[in-house]
Amino acid sequence: MCSVISRVKPVQRALALTLRLNPNTEGLSYSVAQNRRVYPGLSAGEQPLRVSSRSLCSRMALTDGLLFRQLFESESSTYTYLLADTETKEAVIIDPVLETIDRDLKLIHELGLNLKVAVNTHCHADHITSTGLMKRRLAGLKSAISKFSGASADILLSDEDEIAFGKHCLTVRETPGHTDGCITLVSGDQSMAFTGDALLIRGCGRTDFQQGCPKKLYHSVHQKIFTLPDQCLIYPAHDYLGWLKTHTSEHLCCV
Repeated sequence: MCSVISRVKPVQRALALTLRLNPNTEGLSYSVAQNRRVYPGLSAGEQPLRVSSRSLCSRMALTDGLLFRQLFESESSTYTYLLADTETKEAVIIDPVLETIDRDLKLIHELGLNLKVAVNTHCHADHITSTGLMKRRLAGLKSAISKFSGASADILLSDEDEIAFGKHCLTVRETPGHTDGCITLVSGDQSMAFTGDALLIRGCGRTDFQQGCPKKLYHSVHQKIFTLPDQCLIYPAHDYLGWLKTHTSEHLCCV
């Protein structure tokens, strides 16, 4: 499988936080977010890669009646994904970030969406989720995360669970290895997979901290992600080199 990207971003603002990560992902304070800047993988004096031009990216969804937006947070190089049923306006957001909560809520309002679920692909060490604050600002919103994450949420997810929004759904595939609670979310027609930190673009997540296990990750990627259709688009939780997405067959060429 592809080697782990070595000069990727920083696990920003958080390595010290990682070893004492509060399992309540909905209760972390903004003050902590301002003090989590550690840049492993970079030589002394070397500056981390900064990308400032991808604040909002989008593409037409392959599935009829599905609205899809890919959003970017430059400080932690995190992708957030918004999916919605164009008829019912029910929506799901994946991996929302605290620093961009106002942008995300503004977009949801402008599109006239009814956000039903905010789901995290794992308990993040490199940024703070905005899920808890979103719930305070959007009535009826539920949070979701893997039951193996050790975090609290309204919905604790297991393998093959489905998150429904309108006529669409995301199916959960457990993909541990980066953390015990990593999941991949697959669209109903298997045209898209949101892989979190398990599979990045031409690389994979770290396994040297936070419950990491190379053997588990190898199995997860090969058995749960590479078994998806060749043209299934892979959308990771992070990218540090300017990539937006890839697809299953492209990863298989690197193995």
